[in-house]
Amino acid sequence: MTIDKAYNSWADNYDAVENKTRDLEKIAAKQTLDRYNYSTVVELGCGTGKNTVWLVEKANSIIGLDFSSEMLLKAKEKIRSNKVQFQQVDLTKPWNIEDNYADLISCSLVLEHIYDLNFIFSEGFKKLKSKGIFYICELHPFKQYSGSKARFENENGIVELEVFTHHVSEYVNATTNNGFKILELKEWFDNDDKTEIPRLISFIFEKQ
Repeated sequence: MTIDKAYNSWADNYDAVENKTRDLEKIAAKQTLDRYNYSTVVELGCGTGKNTVWLVEKANSIIGLDFSSEMLLKAKEKIRSNKVQFQQVDLTKPWNIEDNYADLISCSLVLEHIYDLNFIFSEGFKKLKSKGIFYICELHPFKQYSGSKARFENENGIVELEVFTHHVSEYVNATTNNGFKILELKEWFDNDDKTEIPRLISFIFEKQ
């Protein structure tokens, strides 16, 4: 099942079912980005708008991109603001956004579905202003090593999405290859229990 079809199928109950990864990422994003100022934002994998709803409180303009038309319909139901526009796109193809547009690019729980990190970083570099911030938060590779991946249940049973494991070194290499500097790397644990495998890993990169 392609990524857009999978998330179209998941969209109806995505916000309703228990999802520790989704909920922890929202906490990570808010805690990480609250200290930054931003006016123009690009959201990669904005989904049903879980982060858009609070990003719009500070931003003057947000462009939310997602593979799934059905997830975007849910986002549009939540967020009725002329400051936000949503686009259904293939994130692995050039983004229809002017260069040097964004103060902030936010990328949440989408890169496990994308094989080539270098393309995402290359496009991000083009679309960010000088010294712009690139926030990424993804399922921790340690969780992936242990078999965790994006999955959901529908009337036909468990649906597992196609995923790619990205080692920390891949993020570091994509950073140096595409003109970014790492400002922050943080691991996020369920209930902040550091005796367990971290669930998420987040980065803050700055365009140089």
